[in-house]
Amino acid sequence: MKLNITAGLALAFCAALSTANAQTTPATGKGQQISVGRAVEVTDPNAPPTKYDYHDTFKPFFYTKNGSEFRAADGQPGPKYWQNRADYQLNATLHEDANEIVGTEVLTYTNNSPQKLGFIWMQLDQNLFKQDSRGIAQVPLDANGNPKSRNWGQGQVFDAGFKIKSIKVISAIKGAKGTNEIDVKYLINDTRMQVFLPKQLAADGGQLKLKIEYSFVSPDYGSDRMGIINTDQSKNGKIFQVAQWYPRMCVYDEVQGWNTLPYTGESEFYLEYGDFDINITAPAKDIVVCSGELLNPAEVYTPQQQKRWAEAAQSDKPVMIRTADEVTSTSSRPAGKQELTWHFKINSARDASWGASSAFIVDAAKINLPSGKKCLAISAYPVESSAAYGKGQWSRGTEFIKASIEYNSKKWFEFPYPNATGVAGKAGGMEYPGLVFCSLNGGWGVTDHEFGHTWFPMIVGSNERLYGWMDEGFNTFINTLSTQNSLGGEFYKPATAEGLLRNWKSWTRPGLEPILSNPDNLKEINNGTLLYSKPSAGLVMLREQILGPERFDFAFKTYINRWAFKHPTPDDFFRTMENAAGESLQWFWRGWFENNWRLDVAVRDVKYINSDAKQGAIITIDNLEKMAMPVVLEIKTVSGKTERVNFTGEIWERNVSWSFRYPSNEEIESVTYNPDSTLPDYNPSNNVWKKQ
Repeated sequence: MKLNITAGLALAFCAALSTANAQTTPATGKGQQISVGRAVEVTDPNAPPTKYDYHDTFKPFFYTKNGSEFRAADGQPGPKYWQNRADYQLNATLHEDANEIVGTEVLTYTNNSPQKLGFIWMQLDQNLFKQDSRGIAQVPLDANGNPKSRNWGQGQVFDAGFKIKSIKVISAIKGAKGTNEIDVKYLINDTRMQVFLPKQLAADGGQLKLKIEYSFVSPDYGSDRMGIINTDQSKNGKIFQVAQWYPRMCVYDEVQGWNTLPYTGESEFYLEYGDFDINITAPAKDIVVCSGELLNPAEVYTPQQQKRWAEAAQSDKPVMIRTADEVTSTSSRPAGKQELTWHFKINSARDASWGASSAFIVDAAKINLPSGKKCLAISAYPVESSAAYGKGQWSRGTEFIKASIEYNSKKWFEFPYPNATGVAGKAGGMEYPGLVFCSLNGGWGVTDHEFGHTWFPMIVGSNERLYGWMDEGFNTFINTLSTQNSLGGEFYKPATAEGLLRNWKSWTRPGLEPILSNPDNLKEINNGTLLYSKPSAGLVMLREQILGPERFDFAFKTYINRWAFKHPTPDDFFRTMENAAGESLQWFWRGWFENNWRLDVAVRDVKYINSDAKQGAIITIDNLEKMAMPVVLEIKTVSGKTERVNFTGEIWERNVSWSFRYPSNEEIESVTYNPDSTLPDYNPSNNVWKKQ
């Protein structure tokens, strides 16, 4: 997803939070750890008023449905799980002067469902930019009556939207070679197209082959997912970042049938997997980069550049394929043709995108994968984005891509594509299989974030249109670890207690929608919190404070492996984490994800047994808000000794207040709850008891 400023700051914060938390184990903290006595049941008429209801927090029935033959109760795909498949042959021509793409698509759609299908639905995302689109209608106005700039450029007035020239069903001629092409009826409604089939598509493996001829004019700024850099910013030629560039299949699943929510610009995509065979014809002066492997390098690169590609495939350091000095040289492009066709292929992908420009500098280096396989990190950017000529960080782009992918491949799941290409241009940050778009400035944060999306949602194909937090939040979480553990931690910044408190207050402020919300059902200003930072912080707490890194990492990797190239729902994630980690976490899902609950724990009192500190102390804490979390207490005695006491979240399972015996042998100077600020307590004013 587009990485806005708010999300970027949140990402940096979560990286710091992860490292701060990584210094301790679950329910532990700094200082010597001790054993404490059995809890003491204390009835205290002076207990403060509270909003906490332990039955609400720990009640059963978080899951509203049982496991089924499609999705098992333990979170893995069931024995009859199915999903449909979409394979694409795509041919497109870039008419650069008119900013127009003209294309032909041959779709092979496989119906693996147990239902026959009399029609199919497709996404026409370019229709977002038509002046009568639902997305345009939703753009709020600023105080001057103009569309707010945060709405990613839908205000451009131009000849927008897909122009469908024809749609035909391709069928084999019985008893003869060749095929028939039959025109079919279709109906376009906003960003969706319904195609009516001449006969029902058979269940359990029936195949449909559809040919679509279309064209569209690219927006200058396409909802921060694509767009065009013009020559006022790139002196050596326009830069095209091209996405959502062909009619794409809607997902048909057993959860809700056809997924046809309109594309309004904010929420993202839900797509089927398949193989892509792509031909892109562009002016010969342009270099084209695309998702997947280039199959005809001899036709589109010079002999010298082909030699450099071979060197890059063996090099851990970036090799210049086309230097800044060569960008303006005609000898850096094959001679004698007005146009060139670039042929790419990518398999097991949910989408594909591409970039084209005569201004591209290109460099590349090999990526070392855990299995021993190699792939390529590639950067394409103009001179203005090179540190030597402009202000951008793209001179390190390939280094950043390589570091991000090597870490995440080793940590979670191996990168599945032949190339990982970063393209500088109009989009601030947007992800596609094997290729991402970033701004002209680039940098580690946006590069790591966009390539982190390889794992969510490119490998684990959740429904971004409904559950944006399952790709943005999960990705922001893995960014915390890659930032800490890549490039010697160069871009890691530790969190401060003040920063942590500020975020806990912001992320649980009254009126904020819950994480479990449709992205289009959120105030746009809350997207950075609810899609990125709050779910990421939840996973950090789950890893560092509740489960511990070893149990969390095993469960999280189990989720990735179970649902690689499949379509999980939130329940599939929640159930997998619980079953693989062996822990009921329904109280945590309920408080942090399903509701916008707050945490406020107070240290109320310290009393000594028989008024003698040497016989031990009874320490009492109160839960004053609706959320439960583990407890970390730092206890200092008058002699200066410091120890930590820890409890799991279950102490709140049937208690509003919690009293326990601490084996002191001297007076206690202070008791501090949440001493490292790693728990989301928004009110620190009652976190400390001090000796009077």
